[in-house]
Amino acid sequence: MSIVQPPYLLDFAQSTLDAPPNFDSEAMEMWRAEKAEMFGDRWGEVRSVMTALELRCGVYLTDVNPGNITFGDVG
Repeated sequence: MSIVQPPYLLDFAQSTLDAPPNFDSEAMEMWRAEKAEMFGDRWGEVRSVMTALELRCGVYLTDVNPGNITFGDVG
């Protein structure tokens, strides 16, 4: 384990591999709304990172929050 500086992506404990999490559509909508509110204007960037991980690596993140996805311009 090591100390990291922004930008970083941490915490894959609640991720799934090779298949998206088994959320029904209503739960997925609520999850997206909650995460969009958490990240505000950065939500599009977070989704881009998530999509890249899904397509390139088969990793589906479910525990995204500002404590484990941080951008380089954060104080």
